[in-house]
Amino acid sequence: MFGYVIVNKPELKIREFDEYRSYYCGLCHTLRSEYGFKAQMTLSYDLTMAVLLLTALYEPEVTRTRRTCKAHPIKKQAMSESIITNYVADMNVLMSYYHLVDDWKDERKIQSKAYASLLSKNVSSIKKRYPQKAAAIEAGLNELSSYEQANEDSIIKVSQSFGKVLAEVLTYKDDEWKTNLQNLGMALGQFIYIMDAYDDLEKDKKTGNYNVLKGYEKEEDFDIFVENILKAHMTVVAREFEFLPILENAEILRNIIYSGVFIKFEEVKKRRAERKNEINNDIKNESKSKNESR
Repeated sequence: MFGYVIVNKPELKIREFDEYRSYYCGLCHTLRSEYGFKAQMTLSYDLTMAVLLLTALYEPEVTRTRRTCKAHPIKKQAMSESIITNYVADMNVLMSYYHLVDDWKDERKIQSKAYASLLSKNVSSIKKRYPQKAAAIEAGLNELSSYEQANEDSIIKVSQSFGKVLAEVLTYKDDEWKTNLQNLGMALGQFIYIMDAYDDLEKDKKTGNYNVLKGYEKEEDFDIFVENILKAHMTVVAREFEFLPILENAEILRNIIYSGVFIKFEEVKKRRAERKNEINNDIKNESKSKNESR
């Protein structure tokens, strides 16, 4: 997955970060116990937020344990798990599988094909439990792939394809909160897709891979242009979140929504600014050298 939906750790209380970490470790443990190491490797912070959000909204019974693991073989880690964790683990595997299949189709990545084949048996069982969600996730990622193959330049169209996927994942039940969760998922999915494009822009320019932001980079104040789009989507996420009757871990979720998601953006923006300054300095030095040689 992507890893953009994270906490702003310095702004959290120690107990809040420990709580957040326990849900992350719980999701990791569930992936490992249900589907093995191959599925555990698909773990991301993005869907840890989904576990926190849906657990806080629907309040299932949460099992809290302390266990060691391969990453922490000596010190036991706190783990929080529930039926929501199992559900999100299933969605995590589905999303990872179809993403790998698309990588194979689009870029012929052998490692993606091999990894997808390792997950295929698990995916078959998940599809039987969630046929509608599996179909929606596959359709959304297929639509995204077709846009990328066609070099679609509409940021809205392309990002909405991934938004549809996350909207489906966050719609845990067909109930009174369905619309809020769909809207939240759509906007968050669009944020993730655009943030990923922004993060990968320099790499994609070098490799020639598709990137929906390539055609916009010549815009004046490009970084501000991207930032404004990202903020617009997170405004929708925040609005829909505040409509939900969430009390437990609400401050952790607000930390993610209002500041955590922009940590990576600020890192990439800083990196781009530093690179731009390097290029400008190189041009100045080259010009100075030519003038001195005359």
